[in-house]
Amino acid sequence: MRRMPDVKRRLVVLDPPPRSPSCGGPSRDSLEDDHFHDECGVFGIFDHPEAANITYLGLHALQHRGQESAGIVTSDSEKLYAHRAMGLVQDAFTQDQLAKLPGRIAIGHVRYSTAGGSLIKNAQPIAVDYAHGSLAVCHNGNLTNGEELRAELESRGSIFQSGTDTEVFVHLVAVSKEIAVEDRIADALTRVKGAYSLLFMTEDAVIAVRDPMGIRPLCLGLLSSKRDVHVFASEPCAFDLIGADYVRDVEPGEMIVIDSTGMRSMRPLPEAPTRMCVFEYVYFARPDSNLNGRSVYDTRKAFGHRLAQEHPVEADVVVPVPDSGVPAAIGYAAERKVPFEMGLMRSHYVGRTFIEPQESIRHFGVRLKLSPVATALRGKRVVVIDDSIVRGTTSRKIVKMVRDAGASEVHLRISSPPTQWPCFYGIDTPTRRELIASSHSVDEIARYVTADSLGYLSLEGMLTTLGGGDAHCHACFSGQYAIPFSPSPTNRRQMRLVGV
Repeated sequence: MRRMPDVKRRLVVLDPPPRSPSCGGPSRDSLEDDHFHDECGVFGIFDHPEAANITYLGLHALQHRGQESAGIVTSDSEKLYAHRAMGLVQDAFTQDQLAKLPGRIAIGHVRYSTAGGSLIKNAQPIAVDYAHGSLAVCHNGNLTNGEELRAELESRGSIFQSGTDTEVFVHLVAVSKEIAVEDRIADALTRVKGAYSLLFMTEDAVIAVRDPMGIRPLCLGLLSSKRDVHVFASEPCAFDLIGADYVRDVEPGEMIVIDSTGMRSMRPLPEAPTRMCVFEYVYFARPDSNLNGRSVYDTRKAFGHRLAQEHPVEADVVVPVPDSGVPAAIGYAAERKVPFEMGLMRSHYVGRTFIEPQESIRHFGVRLKLSPVATALRGKRVVVIDDSIVRGTTSRKIVKMVRDAGASEVHLRISSPPTQWPCFYGIDTPTRRELIASSHSVDEIARYVTADSLGYLSLEGMLTTLGGGDAHCHACFSGQYAIPFSPSPTNRRQMRLVGV
């Protein structure tokens, strides 16, 4: 039997053993988090003496994009060092753990699961040793042909360690016949379909890629010190925290390679129409971010102005559902010349689970997160502004809470169109049958949530506010999917399950 040559191990993994799932409290759904959830946020930095610490801060700024797990992989030009853990960034990393992540290069990831379960094995970045060196990758998005590619790779002998479609990229890079790592990545990308903003890292380079339609965001920045340090992030709000300057968005279909020779840009993928996810402006992105040169905060205010034009109502006060409903409520109140009040206060100290008393409290989950300000609501005709309605259960409880606080009328206004279709591009959405707007009219939804009236921003109004044209993916509102699905048995089964 021929002796296999020794393989130099270049990857040092610091992951803790898997923890037992939390128990004794309700799930996140029972805590009334009735929103769509983005899959993740990514951050990367090249050539900084405190790469791990800066990445930690960058991930903290992107925490809103994923709260289930966090991870950082660094390189000291010889080895990759990885640490991943379940939970929030500040819980996943201690000062001692960060000290064990040496090197001047790092990528990091915060995750909310869509493909694959909420398990430590599915935390990112994924880091591996393979025949051509070491490679780490983190991913915001979702592949529409991920299951098909996984089955093909497994049939050829690939062994997967996780349930995420991100691992497909690793195996495709490993089996590529190209030589240079950027060419191997480009070759792999010709096989995948779907939405992806990716950060790859080798021992001596960071490579950023955005899918040809630019569905998920990715930005480039510079951190000025003794030399310019390149940074990448899902949103530029991460640059503000670390003192970096936003340079530009990574363009759809662009690959940026940063190594010791500097930065170079290439376009290895065919051009496609731009279709950035419109829900970034509705809910996902932080209000202080700018995406595609547009302020998220100003856009949400503009949605509120347009909503007031489309669905005016005589009222005494406009109240947002905090926090995401605040800018739209400001816009609505300004357009209608009606006072704006914080009639609902949000607790920011509610975790993913909570121990509920044995004698159940009505509307327990909503009351944990929101409390009415009775003096702002009592005896008044109230317009409540929220960014979306998914199942309708939370909206129903909020309307009742406002009415119980003494409001004489409660009018619900939503700063996006009715959400009728599930997303396959990196958003955790219910099945279509669970989306209340897919099977009920606006009047029926109004009766269900017990509002005196209900109005949604129209899709036309939303796109007009964004400058007209059709440069955004709005499949969750329209059912017009930007990327076709591969006709594999797995995809057909999944589409039947979600009602597409």
